Amino acid sequence: MLFQYSTIDDQLRKSGYSLIAGVDEAGRGPLAGPVFAAAVILPPENSLPDTMDSKKISPARREKLYEEILSVAVAWHVSSIENQVIDRINILQATLKAMVEAVKNLSNTPEMILVDGSHTPFVDSHSRALTKGDGLSQSIGAASILAKVQRDRLMTRYHEEYPQYGFARHKGYGTREHMDAIAKHGPCPIHRRSFAGVKEHCK
Repeated sequence: MLFQYSTIDDQLRKSGYSLIAGVDEAGRGPLAGPVFAAAVILPPENSLPDTMDSKKISPARREKLYEEILSVAVAWHVSSIENQVIDRINILQATLKAMVEAVKNLSNTPEMILVDGSHTPFVDSHSRALTKGDGLSQSIGAASILAKVQRDRLMTRYHEEYPQYGFARHKGYGTREHMDAIAKHGPCPIHRRSFAGVKEHCK
């Protein structure tokens, strides 16, 4: 059955689930920095918009929604896995690890976990993996906002430490500016040395 946006959460509540955690990541694709994952449990009634796909919302709007989500969430947590671990265990495993840590650190234990993507690491729990889940679940959408905002804030701070790479502008993604900076300066300590575009410049 194909659900409209946010009715997955609603249908689950009608089926008896009251604590539904949405889980999403930010930062799988960049060449630098950690990968982040957030877990959020929202109350059934809230004033948040149904649609909260972080990739389709302006940075200013994300920041505003971030504060609104924190003000209404029943529970939330954001975890991150550093670039050195990403290089050691690969980006998929690092992303799943961040998701597990985010859920494990929630102050309330969820009865159902909705995960954005095609993989769910929660083998011992009720969970569903939803492709394009941030467009199908309000809970996942909220998680996508928290993960994205926290990662962007960190990459902006890294810009102050490594200004030659332009992290505040591209947040570590492989833009032409970023690729040119890696070629000129070589990788810095937060670059993912196992990623194409970086590993070619490692000594």
